Amino acid sequence: MALTTALPETFTRAVAALRAADPRSEIALEEVPAPSRLAPHAFALGATVLRRGEEVTTGRLILLHDPAGHEAWEGDTRLVTYVTAELEPELATDPLLPQVGWSWLVDALDAHSSGYAAIGGTVTQTISSRFGALAADGPPTTDLELRASWTPLDLNLEGHVAAWCALLASTAGLPPVGVSALPLRRFEQR
Repeated sequence: MALTTALPETFTRAVAALRAADPRSEIALEEVPAPSRLAPHAFALGATVLRRGEEVTTGRLILLHDPAGHEAWEGDTRLVTYVTAELEPELATDPLLPQVGWSWLVDALDAHSSGYAAIGGTVTQTISSRFGALAADGPPTTDLELRASWTPLDLNLEGHVAAWCALLASTAGLPPVGVSALPLRRFEQR
């Protein structure tokens, strides 16, 4: 029996959709190594989001495909994401932050995709304080981490990538496309 290296058409179409992503200018995407043990076929994109020239959010979107399917996935294709974003210190202790972070994902999927199933994930708030020799590196840092996975209901993944980019923009605190943030200015006393 001859071995075949042909990839399933379902997977190749899905990868093509991820590669065709055209995010807003503040989001840079690149292909990154995908985990090899989660499914027979995998592909991954990494993202970096800049706000006013500073990196504030990073993420990864992983496409998993198993032609045999998975009961827990409710299908044969799964999208997995990990997003981490720096927060303003006053936001890190907001008890509603996890619900808000989760709503950014669900709202983006509802607005951009043609449907999904078996969604699940976690939202974590972290505050890191530095001590000893690291104390000179600055004040405590605060981060939001969102880990989630879902099964797309069809293979039109362009909408799922758009939803992921909308999630990245939300976690980075970017204004909606077409809306400019007002510059902060100090008022001078006369």
